[in-house]
This record gives sequence, structure tokens and C-alpha cells, in this order.
Amino acid sequence: MSDETTSIGDAESVGDAERARADWQDRIGRRRTGTADDGPGIAGGLHAPDGLRATPGRGQVTLDWSPVPGAIGYQVYRSAGDEPPRVLDHHGGDVLAVPHPPYADTTGEPGQPYAYAVAALRDVDQPGPLSAAVRAASHDGSAPSATGNGRAAAAAGADPLVRVAVEADGPTRPVHRPWRPMIGSEHLSHLLSTETTGGRPIGAELAEALRIMSTELGVSSVRAHAILCDDLGVYREVDGVPVHDFGRVDEVYDRVLALGLRPVVELSFMPRDLASDPTKTVFAYGAIISPPRDWQRWADLIRALVTHLIDRYGREEVRHWPFEVWNEANLEVFWSGTRAEFMRLYEVTVQAVREVDPGLTVGGPASAAAGWVGELLEHVDVSGAPVDFVSTHTYGAPPLDFRPVCARHGRPDLGILWTEWGVTPTHFNPVSDDVFAAAFLLRGMHSAANRVDALAYWVASDHFEELGRPSRLFHGGFGLLTVGNLRKPRFWALALADRLAEHELRQTLTGDGAESLVEAWAARDDDGAVTVLVWNGTLDQSKAGGDHRLGREVRVEARGLAAGSYRVRHWRLDAEHSNIVRAWQDLGGGDWPTEEQWQVLRGRDTLDEYRPEQVVPTADGTCTVEFPLPMPAVSFLRFEPVAASAAG
Repeated sequence: MSDETTSIGDAESVGDAERARADWQDRIGRRRTGTADDGPGIAGGLHAPDGLRATPGRGQVTLDWSPVPGAIGYQVYRSAGDEPPRVLDHHGGDVLAVPHPPYADTTGEPGQPYAYAVAALRDVDQPGPLSAAVRAASHDGSAPSATGNGRAAAAAGADPLVRVAVEADGPTRPVHRPWRPMIGSEHLSHLLSTETTGGRPIGAELAEALRIMSTELGVSSVRAHAILCDDLGVYREVDGVPVHDFGRVDEVYDRVLALGLRPVVELSFMPRDLASDPTKTVFAYGAIISPPRDWQRWADLIRALVTHLIDRYGREEVRHWPFEVWNEANLEVFWSGTRAEFMRLYEVTVQAVREVDPGLTVGGPASAAAGWVGELLEHVDVSGAPVDFVSTHTYGAPPLDFRPVCARHGRPDLGILWTEWGVTPTHFNPVSDDVFAAAFLLRGMHSAANRVDALAYWVASDHFEELGRPSRLFHGGFGLLTVGNLRKPRFWALALADRLAEHELRQTLTGDGAESLVEAWAARDDDGAVTVLVWNGTLDQSKAGGDHRLGREVRVEARGLAAGSYRVRHWRLDAEHSNIVRAWQDLGGGDWPTEEQWQVLRGRDTLDEYRPEQVVPTADGTCTVEFPLPMPAVSFLRFEPVAASAAG
């Protein structure tokens, strides 16, 4: 933002934000292709999933099935009585599909029997035939039932046990951390703002938030919209002659690099003087979404920008920067042209980039809801346009698996970048501030590990103004960090994931909701320390505030340890621990903290230990820790060998 931008508190800016929100709500759902809600049976070449099993549990039914070769994911269907089967809606607000089994349905009424079926997806809008149906009903814990490990509930209403067995001396592979390559951010001109939100300096705090992503989470690059927008002044026409000016882009990218990050160059949106229809805009800051009125001048702008970046930052440096074409052109709200015009935009843009340097990395379509990936690959198959990676977005579920789509186009090694991903696509949604989002984040990162090149959480900071700046501290902002850079529960979830040791271990989960409700991620260091991350979460956002029926007792057994004693530390995210929202509620809540309240909040902005440190002897090479794990909640355990003298 420039210094001249009006404050969101001014009447004019408030009006802009209100108009932007109304426009967004009107157009956000208008997609230019079919959606994942299309009926089953239209995907050629994929058979129905085999072996569908439905295991009833307390508050949930776990569904499992055999994977279908060539599927990018699956839709779960459910019906009651004589109803036709419908795609099960877990209220994520985006693609109603998951990349793999198992799946926990927590949306049903306990005791109500449902018929379940599953369809494989060849592409996001191409479901195959339904599997044979199976029937099951969850229960509410008022009566004992068999759990997945064959152990009956000890008493009516008792918390079912989930056992997590970790093989500390078993085979390993490197832990893949898909959050490290990339994080999302508000448009980067926001870094230049000297204005305030809630009394906090926008540009300085956004810069600090991005620095925290680098230093505390190991993130290496940042992706943001609008590097070509008019607030950075890259393009204007004087007497009909194009004038390029990248001085403000330099200010932005210099700051990004100084923070220890690299930019992902999202080539958007359209400069006003180059737009075929400058009245077509999105967001409160009026980003222009129309195609260019002159395709040659667009190509010249891209060549000039890329040449300038190489001249300023060096060829070898810029070869580390992905160049991504546009943002979510499959939504009307982000692209006023046709799909064919977007494909032309892609082709013209990446050819211009590569003309400057054939070694630069280019890709797209940066689509919403996992759309247009197959369509882009079909286009480049025919046109010969370069593509080094496919990029797309989704919210409310783990990302789908696009490796089969790439392989079908003869590109099995193509990069796969999820350049936006998060718990919800909805601005100002309270779920973004909840502990629920922490468990969701871990489910998605664990699912995506070893099958994507990047999974970029959207976004780093609540300093964000797409539909208006924040009106209060906890407003359902997309950020991992609040205004003021307090760490939300999902920030701590990523921080705990980044604390996992280096060598991933095999673990086996058994019990009610094992691997569908309760999941784990374990690893070992070279010094013998073992780390285990365990979370309890559902995709069902109607349960974001928690559900006592979904709470579980967890027993973690680290097996194959060396003889001796182990120091056990246990960190926790739940309603009472590592939850800055609870700290604000304890202070009475409200819109913005006073200076005294900021000091209190910073003192409580911590990752909390759940129990005092213990020293536990191994029994037959096994160290066991048991604890309750409500839904939602996250626990992180570290088993560290203790020298004999220290233990004694």
C-alpha cells in the first residue's frame, strides 16, 4: 500500500470494503467448469473402489477402501432410508473430496443407520461409478462397542483407547516438510504501508510475520497476488507509448529477500492502461481481472520485468523463483475472460519468460478448487508451451493427488505446487482462529508429505485487506499470526511439525477412529531421541467447537528403544493450552487490546507443556505414555535418552 491509501476507518474505504464483500459473495461460486458435485459415473477408465468397509465408533463412522489406480481422490456418498446417495458435505466450503482413505464421517446422527458408497475421481469434476454400498451407524458412547483393536469399551460412555505404536528401531526415510517451500501473503505492496490496523504498523508487522515464517518454520519463499497492479506502477502509457517502471517492485522484492525469503512471482493482475476492460475488478483494492487489450504489449511487459529482475538480482538467483501465471482464472471473480483467453494468457506469458532465460521455472494454472490442471496440460500438449509445474488451490480438506494426471500426460516428474491451501476459503470465518484449524493443518500436511513439492498455507499474517482490513483482534483472519504477531494455534501446529526429528518412523494406530480421527507422525534423530506428533481432528467443520463424543484416550508406545531411561516432554494444543484466543477471552475479549493487555498477551503467547517432564525407564525397549486427547487437540512428545549418571 502507498502512504496515500485511505484508512479502513474512513467512510470511503469502509464503503469500498463493503462493496468488495458484496461483489465477492455474488461471484465467488461461479466456476467456468463442472464442479465436484456432478453426479457419479462420468469418468472414463476408472473402476469403482473395491472393499469398502464402514466401522462404527463413538460419534463417527470410519470408512476405508482399496485405492483405485489413476485416481486423484475420492468422493464419499451417503444416504438415509430411501434417499438417493449424495456427496457427503463436511462443510469445508470447497472441494468435497479427499485424496485417500480412511475417512471419518462425524456429520451423522448417532444411532441413525446410513448407506455409504465411494467414487474415484479421474479429475476433480470427473467422478467414476459408485462402489457397492455398506451400512453403518455411529453411537454416542452410551453402550459398549468393539473398537478397531478388538478391545471393548471398559464401561458405558468411557473414552475409547487409540494405541499408537512407534517402531523406534525400524526403517526410516527423511521427514518431508511440505510447508517449508512456500507461504502465502497479502499483496506484497502491503509491506510498504506506513498505516496502522488496530494501532499496529501494517508494513513493519507484515515484514516481521514473514521473517517469523523463515526463522521459526523454515519457510523459503512467499507467494502473493498483484505484483503487476497499479499501486506499484509497473506500466502506464504516455501518448500511447508503453512506459515500464519496476522501482516499486524492487522495493518489495528487496524487503522479501532481506527477510530470508524468495518471491514466487505470481504474474497478476492487469495494469489499468493495458486492460481490455479496467472496470472489471476484484478486492477492496480494485485489482483488475480482465485480459490485456494488446497481447504484444503484455508480452513485452513480462519480458521487461523478467529482464529487469535478472539484471538486478542475478540469473542464478532468479532461477530459484517460480513464475506462476495469474490467480484462479477458473472463477469469474478473478478472470473476466474465457477459458480459451486464459490459455492464451498462459502461453504468451510463459513464452515471454522463457525468451529471457530458458532456465527459468514457469507454470500454472493457479486455479481454484483443484480445477483446470488437466485442461492446462491438454493445452500445452498441443501448443508446446513450456510448463515446469502445475499449481492449484483447495480449502477445507487435504489436497488431492495430481500425480496420476501428470503421468497421463507423460509428465510424471512435473512439479506439483499447492500455492494456496487452508482450513476455509471464507473471509472472516471464526474457524480460522480455532484449535480445530491446528489439527486440520496437521492432517493436510501429513497427507501431502512425499506427494507434493509445496503446500503453501494461506496466509502468514492477519495484516490482510482483500475484503477490508481487520476490525478486531480475533476476526477469523486467514493468518497464522494475528495483527500484533501473536501465534494462533495453527502456527504452533506447524512449529511442532517442524520440531519432528529428521528420520521418519513407521507407526501403527489401532482403536476407535485410528488413522481417520486420530493420526500420528513420528521420527527419530541420530542421537536416539524420538518425537511423536499426535492429533485428533475431523474434517467436519460443524464440530469446530469440539464434541465430547469424539474425544479419545491415547496410548503412545515407543518400541525398540535402547536400554535405559528416557526423559519425556509433552507439549499440547487444545482449548486450554497454547491457545491465544483463550488468553484474550480471559482478559474480557473485545475489539483491540490496550497496551497493558498486549503485554499480558505476549506473556501468554507460548507453546505450553502439558505435563511436567518425566524420566521413564524402558520396559523391554518400550516407553509408554497415556493421555486424554479431546477433539480438537494436538500433542507432541519427545523421548530423549538420559545418560546413566543423570538418570541415577
